[in-house]
Amino acid sequence: QLQLVESGGALVQPGGSLRLSCAASGFNLDLYTVAWFRQAPGQEREGVSCISPNGRKIKFGDSMKGRVTTSRDNAKNTVYLQMNSLEVEDTAVYYCAAASNTEFCFQERDYQYWGQGTQVTVSS
Repeated sequence: QLQLVESGGALVQPGGSLRLSCAASGFNLDLYTVAWFRQAPGQEREGVSCISPNGRKIKFGDSMKGRVTTSRDNAKNTVYLQMNSLEVEDTAVYYCAAASNTEFCFQERDYQYWGQGTQVTVSS
């Protein structure tokens, strides 16, 4: 099966950091733009970050801009999301998704592959 698997979600205190990983199986992730989205209960899914296949074009969503970075290791078929200065409002399920072609980083319809998500809970 072609799939993406997120990992790294955890319970963390406000101000803490987490690094999420998105690992691809069954296809070469280096051919895809990879985005991170998040969704809190009762809220719309929103874009967090987007990285081009070669890693040289990166965009961030408004909510976490300045507190997150994204990177990729194509040799490992993995994309990372580093989150810092986490806030209670960052509590959500975080998803990675891969698109072969996309003009807008956070247009969900562009993404062919989605992970099942990893839970991030920020609480004291």
